[in-house]
Amino acid sequence: MKKSLLIALLTTALLPVATYAQTKKRSTTKTRARTTTSATQKTAEAVHNGATGVADQIKKLTRFIYLLGGVAKGIEQSEVAIKRKEASPAVIDATEKSKATVRSSLKEVRAGLDKLEADFRLTPELEPYYIKLAGVANSAATAEDQAAASQFDQAGRTLLGVVNHLTDVLLEMGGKQ
Repeated sequence: MKKSLLIALLTTALLPVATYAQTKKRSTTKTRARTTTSATQKTAEAVHNGATGVADQIKKLTRFIYLLGGVAKGIEQSEVAIKRKEASPAVIDATEKSKATVRSSLKEVRAGLDKLEADFRLTPELEPYYIKLAGVANSAATAEDQAAASQFDQAGRTLLGVVNHLTDVLLEMGGKQ
């Protein structure tokens, strides 16, 4: 009788400990679920911000290419006149200023693409997309070199390739969200 009373007393005393341990496990599961949800939200937000950066670069590049087409045509016509010695000093000066503006703008385009690549490389959630994005800044540098050699039409074509590359990255990012 003493044994059964002792066993009953110990069982009653240990019952709250078992209940506490079970409750603790459940709260840990909830915490893990919240942490997983939080990490998923953080990843989705980083991917969304990365996609927004890619889309912004596409918008800037397409606007630049559109404007470059007209400027390149004007530069080309002016250079023909300059070679024939039919251009006035004002036309020559305006042509050189246009060339300098295009070259300066291309440096800014390349800098923006360099920053985009760095953001993707340094953000853990965007690293899987960096592999697809890598190289766009180098292509912009190639366009910059082409403009420096007064090959403005070819520079525009190179930038179209960059836009295509960025569009492919954006499509991949949208498909994995």
